[in-house]
Amino acid sequence: MSTIIRRAAIAGALAILIGSLAASGCSSRDLQTFQQPPAPEGKTALNVETIADGLQNPWSICFLPDGTILLTERPGRLRVIKDGKLSPDPVANTPTPFVENQAGYFDVVADPDFASNRTIYLAYEAGTRQSNAMHVISAVFDGAALSDIKTIFTGRPERDTAANIGGRLLFLPDGTLLLSVGDGFTYREKAQTLDNDFGKIVRINKDGSIPQDNPFVGKEGALPEIWTYGNRNPEGLTLAPDGTVFETEHGARGGDEINKIEKGLNYGWPLATYGIDYSGARITPYTEYKGTTQPLKYWTPSIAPSGLAYYSGDLFPEWKGDLFAGALAEHSLHHITMKDGKPTGDERYLVGMRVRDVRQGPDGAIWVTTEDKAGAPTGKLLRLTPQ
Repeated sequence: MSTIIRRAAIAGALAILIGSLAASGCSSRDLQTFQQPPAPEGKTALNVETIADGLQNPWSICFLPDGTILLTERPGRLRVIKDGKLSPDPVANTPTPFVENQAGYFDVVADPDFASNRTIYLAYEAGTRQSNAMHVISAVFDGAALSDIKTIFTGRPERDTAANIGGRLLFLPDGTLLLSVGDGFTYREKAQTLDNDFGKIVRINKDGSIPQDNPFVGKEGALPEIWTYGNRNPEGLTLAPDGTVFETEHGARGGDEINKIEKGLNYGWPLATYGIDYSGARITPYTEYKGTTQPLKYWTPSIAPSGLAYYSGDLFPEWKGDLFAGALAEHSLHHITMKDGKPTGDERYLVGMRVRDVRQGPDGAIWVTTEDKAGAPTGKLLRLTPQ
């Protein structure tokens, strides 16, 4: 048999195989799980399943008790994935965001009592280029639209930038809500003063009121919602089963951090950092400074960490207690091994993918969103399981 005939025969057989798989309902999503290269020795191999694609800057994943997944797209859409399928229509009656650069929709989380009250919380930037601020709303979600929308938080003061915004939400075991707010890029010195929300993590009740055990309640010149300060641009928050809160934040050129977040602490920015300015100049002569808290881990050069997840599931028993961080600049998913609450190792998965959010799903799988840097609708929602 000639080479040409042999190649034609192989191509024909492959066409028949693919056709039969399509006819039996096996989609390209299913086929992907069989196309992963073998993992290097000593590294866990992953199946990577595409749940949804054609997304634009998918920022956040939220799992609802009935199996529905909510997903935010930064340009201002709240999407629904049900029974493994992306609804073609975004959720109706959602607030209008300010969309530019890093501004738009951010995190969405479900109320701890969602099964009875159907309430979700959405963080987004609102306003104009000249005057915008972080907002958080609560709203009732009926499966297709929002209603009973209430603004429960507005960042103070407004700013005229569209970078270093933050936007991550996290419920604590006591039912209060943490929100990360970035320093606004050109307002970095404000991260060290308590009369504003720039470069802070704030803590509020579900109705927007201020918990009276917040660290700066009653302090003259301080905003009572502040929980921590000296944070640059925190885009990752996650909760361990013992109540420990871990955070990731962007440095400038280097100095990205993982922090253990504790009430009232100063995390140093911009007094102390392991990074330098984008111009190459030193931001500060200090990597440590009296009265500030050192990171658990820092990256130099920068990886641009975004979403953060603490793994406690059974699908990857060898990973229990570890952290997973998305990397936007380095285009990967970081697995940070932990021992006694401290990082001990760091390995990369999904190399070449710009990972925005990462969560542990109710099924024990690791779920991530990926995005295109230019904002093209090529983002995906991926589900990672053991190979």
